[in-house]
Amino acid sequence: MKKLLFIYNPRSGKGLIRTHLVDILDVFTKADYLVTVHPTQESGDAEYFAREYADQYDLVVASGGDGTLDEVVNGMMEANSKVPIGYIPSGSTNDFGSSLSIPKDMLEAANRIVKGSLFPCDIGAFNEKNFVYVTAFGMFTEVSYETDQGMKNSLGHMAYVIEAAKKVWNIPALHMKVEADNYSCEDDFTYGMVSNAKSIGGMKNLTGDNVELDDGLLEVTLVHTPKNPKELSEILAALFIGDLESPLVTKFQTEKIRFSSEYPVAWTMDGERGGEHTEVNIFNRKQRLNFVSFN
Repeated sequence: MKKLLFIYNPRSGKGLIRTHLVDILDVFTKADYLVTVHPTQESGDAEYFAREYADQYDLVVASGGDGTLDEVVNGMMEANSKVPIGYIPSGSTNDFGSSLSIPKDMLEAANRIVKGSLFPCDIGAFNEKNFVYVTAFGMFTEVSYETDQGMKNSLGHMAYVIEAAKKVWNIPALHMKVEADNYSCEDDFTYGMVSNAKSIGGMKNLTGDNVELDDGLLEVTLVHTPKNPKELSEILAALFIGDLESPLVTKFQTEKIRFSSEYPVAWTMDGERGGEHTEVNIFNRKQRLNFVSFN
């Protein structure tokens, strides 16, 4: 029999996977998989389990939010694994699931995993770590991990909006030097993100209309720090409606990019803490992992 490793976060989202777990396992079993189930116990557990055991299986399926998937991907990258990955989103926002057109219905997603085709997806490299769909610094980047899990479970995506609203007037000015393939700049930035996704923070097309997840390119969005109340108002309005078309916003695509600063800057990776850094080197690992795709 084929072997399947199912790693899931029982606390993700509203914990609804518990009510679907038996049916999901039945889908995998009927598809002739011998299934090993591992509910995560703490932060970092999914990464450890994927790193240590993924290569013993024919398919790895992750279920949880984007943070859970990030851990599974990092574990598999550390082990240099090429085992295909299926994903059943069960978090509050599920940006990467939206980018791959994965159904929100968990049972339907499980059914498609055993029938879908493989999609060679780009993976982002961040210094010594990896990210699935986005890494960012500046305004609002701490919202995803500072939002209370109970609030996420009750309100879903709206919980992030409420938490972000508390930070509207805390506008940073982070002086950084940016060097990319065809772009170079040194300026004060309020926000910056490097992504490989069609949905960020639950908002589609925030990174542009021509995003491909397998083209070897990363999408870069830089928000320059506003210099007066009018520019501040313009940026806040653009961020909240998800339309970052402004003279204060720089967008481009690149294979690699370097950020440097005099003082440590806090980063996030796939909505989780990414540490503080004075130098960050990011590049695209083109088509590095195979995901089960539904497009």
